[in-house]
Amino acid sequence: MNAAQERKNLSPGHSNVTEASAMDIPHGPICRTVAPVLNRVGDKWSMMIVMLLGDGPKRFMELKRAIDGISQRMLTLSLRNLERDGLVSRHVTPTIPPRVDYELTELGESLREPVQGLGAWAMAHIACIRAAQDRYDAVETD
Repeated sequence: MNAAQERKNLSPGHSNVTEASAMDIPHGPICRTVAPVLNRVGDKWSMMIVMLLGDGPKRFMELKRAIDGISQRMLTLSLRNLERDGLVSRHVTPTIPPRVDYELTELGESLREPVQGLGAWAMAHIACIRAAQDRYDAVETD
């Protein structure tokens, strides 16, 4: 297998998918259906928000202070999208000024474990990923 082919495969020469099972599943429609969900949960801000809300309800400014580099607009958009997807709920307490708290819904809670797993995987493999990036960049600049 040449280098170009090797880059295309996650594990060259190994596959657990049989021809019969691959033909039974209409991958195109499934991928189109779940792509928006995967985009949401794969977004770095959404993942950070989910992990922070895993410790309990938080106010907007608590989240903003805890997430380094997020703008107020991006936090607002991310929270709205998570709320729209049913992962976060928003509670307004009618005080002056109004108090707004965000917390994970039951569905959002179910996302915590996979997000933690992905974070653990990233931490365990960051050195390998950086080494691969360095090798790739060295070849690309030659």
